[in-house]
Amino acid sequence: MNKKLPALLLISVFVVATCGLIYELIAGTLASYLLGDSVTQFSTIIGLYLFSMGIGSWLSKYFDKNILSWFIQIEILVGLVGGFSASILFLIFESIASFRVVLYGLVSLTGILVGLEIPLLMRILQNRFEFKDLVSKVFTFDYIGALLASLIFPLLLIPYLGLVKTAYLFGILNVSVALIVCISFVKEIKAAAYLRNASIISILVLAAGFIYADKITSFSENMAFSDTIIYSKSTPYQRIVLTKKNKVLRLFLNGNLQFSSDDEYRYHEALVHPALQALPNAKEILVLGGGDGLAVREILKYPHVKNITLIDLDHGMTSLFQSNQMLVKLNDSSLLSPKVKIVNTDAFSWVKAQHKKYDLIVIDFPDPSNYAVGKLYTNSFYKVMKGLLAPQGLVVVQSTSPYIAPKSFWTVNKTLESVDFKTVPYHNYVPSFGEWGYIMAMHPDHKYKKPQSYIPGLKFMSRETFDLMLHFPKDMAKAETEVNKLNNQILVKYFEDEWSAIL
Repeated sequence: MNKKLPALLLISVFVVATCGLIYELIAGTLASYLLGDSVTQFSTIIGLYLFSMGIGSWLSKYFDKNILSWFIQIEILVGLVGGFSASILFLIFESIASFRVVLYGLVSLTGILVGLEIPLLMRILQNRFEFKDLVSKVFTFDYIGALLASLIFPLLLIPYLGLVKTAYLFGILNVSVALIVCISFVKEIKAAAYLRNASIISILVLAAGFIYADKITSFSENMAFSDTIIYSKSTPYQRIVLTKKNKVLRLFLNGNLQFSSDDEYRYHEALVHPALQALPNAKEILVLGGGDGLAVREILKYPHVKNITLIDLDHGMTSLFQSNQMLVKLNDSSLLSPKVKIVNTDAFSWVKAQHKKYDLIVIDFPDPSNYAVGKLYTNSFYKVMKGLLAPQGLVVVQSTSPYIAPKSFWTVNKTLESVDFKTVPYHNYVPSFGEWGYIMAMHPDHKYKKPQSYIPGLKFMSRETFDLMLHFPKDMAKAETEVNKLNNQILVKYFEDEWSAIL
């Protein structure tokens, strides 16, 4: 055996492990973008991928001859399947009903092929190392590759390349290993010329996919959104898509509508003014979430407000709403105000580390569609957050739809009450969303008084409007629910069950 072969094949182990885990992460991330509930999607993808690797390992015993040639062929197949996986899934999502079948089929196929590679490599190398050294070296390179993939995927690949380009890039790496091995050890490989040409053609096809990845992504998203997409970007935390039709802008995060510019004022005026209008001396304001700056825009209408601290996890979100001229116009340059301090970090961790008191806390998180967001609606979070509220201060929480998801809405209310908050639930009709819910919370001894008047210039809020918001008809009546806790996240289950019933 050529002396260069063991070292090259050990490097191949590293590439195989890195690429294999990248494909797995791409499938899990894409599934969570398109299907929601990231914990369930990632758990299912990882379990199926590992199971499929086991099948591949079992099947490897049937490969008896020309193992090096088989390794190269499998490497080419892994590159092609993994490289095209993200494009295929994006393109078919809106067009076929059995999306999950294709998703799990691609994950299974990739896992089987990757599962074949490691046993074949070990058999190729078995005459070069003692068994204990062989196992040690192969699995060391395997685990190092997995570590590298897990680090670069969220930190570099998603922010700078996105899912589709990342898939093509690592497909190219897979096939490049096959080509290098084929060229380096041509005398030891059966049908080396055929495999070399197949590798070159595969690399060219994958490179073309990489070059046109943005167009592929745009095409697939244009099928998913009825309006023209004017901005799209994947951040480490979410897929941001901005659409425009005539003068109406719509923002989508992971495919879910966050606001429409023609009626967002209804939502944000209802979120901010019933609380802030009742706090004539409020100076220090905390906004959790709300990276679009629209809630901050409403808060800045009160001259007595001195400082606003905005906590939003995603720098990609806040920077977009600081720089895009259409969005800056929409939020009245609120995120550029000298009164506003923006901190891009996890709200739960940030709140636990703070001691400052705030007169108003506005909680404008996305809906609790997964456990990562659901933790921000738990009694643990509310208990810590309560420590930041001034004695006569108010909290207001966006709380999903009490009409479509009554159990979800009333779970937020019950969870706030469980940490000794007094609550004032209310709701509001927003045409883009339907009936939407909010919950105002305060210390038990707070004497909240409904505002009798509102600042001039509002498009929607008034004393009469708020009186209507406080009334819940029978179809939104209070429901019996459990408290949302970190160890049960019952709110996520309620939310998924209620919203999936209408989608």
